[in-house]
Amino acid sequence: MNDITLLIVDDHPLFRQGVVDALSFEQGFRVVGQAADGKHALELIRDLDPDVAVLDVNLPDINGQQITHLVTQEKLRTRILLLTGYDDNEQALHAAHAGAAAYCAKDIQPQKLAGVIREVVNGNYVMSGNVLTRSELDDWMSAQMEGSRRSYSEPGSPYHPLSDREMEVLSCVVKGMSNKEIAGLLGISHQTVKNHVTSILRKFGVEDRTQAVVYALKRGWVKLQDTDINKPLE
Repeated sequence: MNDITLLIVDDHPLFRQGVVDALSFEQGFRVVGQAADGKHALELIRDLDPDVAVLDVNLPDINGQQITHLVTQEKLRTRILLLTGYDDNEQALHAAHAGAAAYCAKDIQPQKLAGVIREVVNGNYVMSGNVLTRSELDDWMSAQMEGSRRSYSEPGSPYHPLSDREMEVLSCVVKGMSNKEIAGLLGISHQTVKNHVTSILRKFGVEDRTQAVVYALKRGWVKLQDTDINKPLE
């Protein structure tokens, strides 16, 4: 029986190497590649054709959800296992909707992660700790969607509910920029920035920009760097 081939993707070198080391000890597993960002990950998936790609949700350039969506659109053979630091049913539903085969918290034990990978290779799905067949996954997704209050995306903007301009504004907010600074950078009026920020807060169902950043971070839509997210709205 051939080894299960794996690609490991995470922008934190120590964590990524830990996953590589842990899975390399598992009999029948072979790590064929590593990546630290979304673009490189997608290139390796296309070039190496691994059985399973273990992806961090929150990656630079292209996040894990978007990579999953592209792999699904291109009908690539590789099955996607997403890892997250913020595990909940809503995010698991996003992952399943994108086409992921599994969605797991980063604090998962190595042996359990290996078990999830084997389930995925066998054609099953693992969401919220449950091993599901395709039909069971469809039923689970339907039940979760009925209980969800928020939309998942707008056409052309996969897996976040914001327009492209709103995503630009949100990215600036994550960097700690004021509305005035955002207006200057994007070449739009101060009032237009305020309107976009108001729309972002409404779509996320939060009260201030700090909560909006946290909400987006948990879903892997933005990347937090050394910034101040506590600046007040202007």
